Parts: sequence; C-alpha cells; structure tokens
Amino acid sequence: MLIPLIASGFFFAQQKDDSLVFSKISGQILNHGEAYEELRDLSKNIGHRLSGSAAYEKATQWAVNQLKQAGADKVWLQPVKVPVWVRGKESLHIKTANGQWQSVNMLSLGNSEGTKGKDLTGDIILVKTIEEFNALPESAVKGKIVFFSYPFNQSYITTFLGYRDAGIYRRATASMVAKKGGKAVIIRSLSSATDDAPHTGAMKYEDGIEKIPAVAIGPKGAENLAKLLQSQKVTAKLNSNCGMREEVMSNSVIGEITGKKDQKIIVVGGHLDSWDVGEGAQDDGAGIVQSIEVLRTFKKLGINNNHTIRAVLFANEENGTRGGLKYAEENGAKEKHIFALESDAGGYSPIGFFMDVTPNQKADVKNWMKLFASYNVHNIADSEGGTDIAPLKKYGVSTAGLMPDSQRYFDLHHSASDVFEAVNRRELLLGASAMTQLIYMVDKYWE
Repeated sequence: MLIPLIASGFFFAQQKDDSLVFSKISGQILNHGEAYEELRDLSKNIGHRLSGSAAYEKATQWAVNQLKQAGADKVWLQPVKVPVWVRGKESLHIKTANGQWQSVNMLSLGNSEGTKGKDLTGDIILVKTIEEFNALPESAVKGKIVFFSYPFNQSYITTFLGYRDAGIYRRATASMVAKKGGKAVIIRSLSSATDDAPHTGAMKYEDGIEKIPAVAIGPKGAENLAKLLQSQKVTAKLNSNCGMREEVMSNSVIGEITGKKDQKIIVVGGHLDSWDVGEGAQDDGAGIVQSIEVLRTFKKLGINNNHTIRAVLFANEENGTRGGLKYAEENGAKEKHIFALESDAGGYSPIGFFMDVTPNQKADVKNWMKLFASYNVHNIADSEGGTDIAPLKKYGVSTAGLMPDSQRYFDLHHSASDVFEAVNRRELLLGASAMTQLIYMVDKYWE
C-alpha cells in the first residue's frame, strides 16, 4: 500500500501548489488588475467599433499599445478583408386608420439593405411564429410588411438558449418574406429585457432572393404593436439609408508571451469589433481586456509558461467572422495549438466554462474544479468555446469559453445600453482571474 500512499501525497502536494498559484492570480488581478480602466478607455475614448469603420481602425492601434504595455514579447497585426455595412439615418412610423403617424424605436438589422432614403409604406401583418407565417398563402403576404412578434423565451435559465431559440427570426425571416412578395420585415428584438430599447445583430439574405429591409423594435414597442394589430389595421412607414459597401482590408491584433519549454500555442481571446450602437463594453470589450489581463498577470507574477500564450483580438466577429476564419487558416494549419479559450459572453461574474475538449481533458477539468470551487466557478457545459475559435476545431484544437452569469447579458446585448457603466469592476476582474487560472492549468498539464 506504500505506492498508492506516496502517489496520493504527490497529487495532494501538486494541488496545494496549484491552489497557491490560484490565490496569487486572484489577488493580483482583483487588487491590481488594469482591465476595468482599459475598458473605460476603450469604451469612452473609442466607443462602438463596427468592422471597416474608422473607430475600429483606431481600436486596433489601441490594442497594439495595450498588449505591449501588458508585457507581450511580440505584438503584430493579422490582415483580413472585412465586409463594410453602414447604418445611416433611419426611422419607423406607424399609424392606425384614423390616427396620426407615431415614431417607433427601431434599429435596422446588421447587413440589411435599406430603403435608399425613400419612404417605404405598407400595411403590417402580424405573425407570432415562422410556422404561422409558412401557413400563409402568398396572396396574404404580397405587398405587406410582416411583423414577427416572437418573444425571447424567458423560461430558459441559461439565457443563451433563449437567444439561440429566437435567433432565426433575426437571421432568416427577410428572405422568407421576400419569397412571398413582402416589402419588409419587422422583428421583436432578441432581448430578455422589458424596456423599449431595440437590439440589432446580423441577418443574412439567401442568394438570388430580393433583399428587402429588416428592422428590430424594442420589447415594449413590440407588445404595443401586437395589441394594435389584433383589433385594427396598422400602416408602417420605414425610411433607412443602410446597406453594404465595398469590402476593405483591416486587421486582427495578436500578442504573445513566448513559451519557455516549446512553441506550442495556447490562445486566449475575444473580438475587438462591436455593433455600431452603444459602446461595445460587454460585447466584447470585456473579453478583450480580460484576454490582455491574462498576459499581464503571467508577466507580473513571473509565471514561467511552458507553452506560448497568445492573445488574439479578432476582427469582424459580429457581421462576418472573418478574423476567426483567417486566424484558423493561417495559424491553425501551420502551428501546433494545444487549446483556445474565448471570452464573448459578457463581463459578469464567472460561474464556469463552456467546453469542447477530449474526454481525457474533460476529466482533467472536472478534477480542477476542486481548485475553482473557492472562486464560485463550478460549471462545465458541453458546448463550443466561441464563434472566433470554432474554426480551429478543424485542426484538432480543444476549445473553451468563459461562462459568466448570463441573466443580464441579453438585456443590453447589441443595443445602445451596452455601455461601460453597465460593467461591474469586480465581476469583470473575477472573469479575468478565472481565465488566467484555467490557462495556467492547461499550460502546466497539457501537451
């Protein structure tokens, strides 16, 4: 029985050593972390930064400087061609048969075509679900503006499931309506809130189908419009100048600290772009500054990382994912990647990780949860790590995503409410701490 006892003592000593490092990481970040002030700077001095915009290009230079200041051994830009979508002026008004035009809070959906600055008018028809729409004859849709009043399903405790459930109404309904001769689409925003803030987000047209305008209205506006349509005819007047422009060259930003043992890569990252409303603070400024904090903490604590730890600040996640695809194509195929971790679910309190790893690695992570338990990080969910790192799966890379508490995220996601003031310093830094702790364990134990 001597050998098992010796082995047990060895693993206990290892866990004790790791627990001490966890404590040092947490103490460093919670007391001295710079992510919150970095996020203030990014949010307030640059603001929203849609791919292809002047603000995004300013953000790339900001990111280069921050990575250098964090102690990265090497920082560089990765060129990538990105789509350019411009919003411009827009408005939506509605009126009943005997009423006056009333303004409705709205946002055009990302990548939507607009009305070229001309008024588009038409009667609105109400449908609650895609199944209900599919049952309508073409004659009932032709020449109409279709309003999909599908609400965010509040029953899901994990709100990302509610977002996924409603996502098709944003992505695909414009082409569905165009096929039946409809003029435009209005959707209820993909929002868990009960306010009147509209939420944007990417939509997509089917090839060969007319590109009709698609807009979102806030939850309150959607409730009011649905009630009106249940008893009377409502006409809409939409005017918008949005549309796609010629693609341009842009960049993802990459910084790394060199591995002391080998040059195998561990990626940590988020996306630098945001939608063109609000400040992009939670989505995904939080993930950007947390990823930079990981490198800074390794440097500040003098942790000798075995493998190269690389922060990748991806371009164009919101309306094209070109940055993630380009990184996988150029780096995933040519360099050995052990693991990739993404933060793109907001800067709220961390409660676990989304995991897409091998069975043996998952067993490791479950064992590591004993260390994370003291930090209230305890969940492991079988799910892809994130949109930007998903293309690395093609090259056999294990991926994960930070899992923050999601209850408030879709109250402000893709809306003007996504501002720095909505981010809590302690919650943001707790997320950075959990990410750094996980990267430390992967670097120490995985090859």
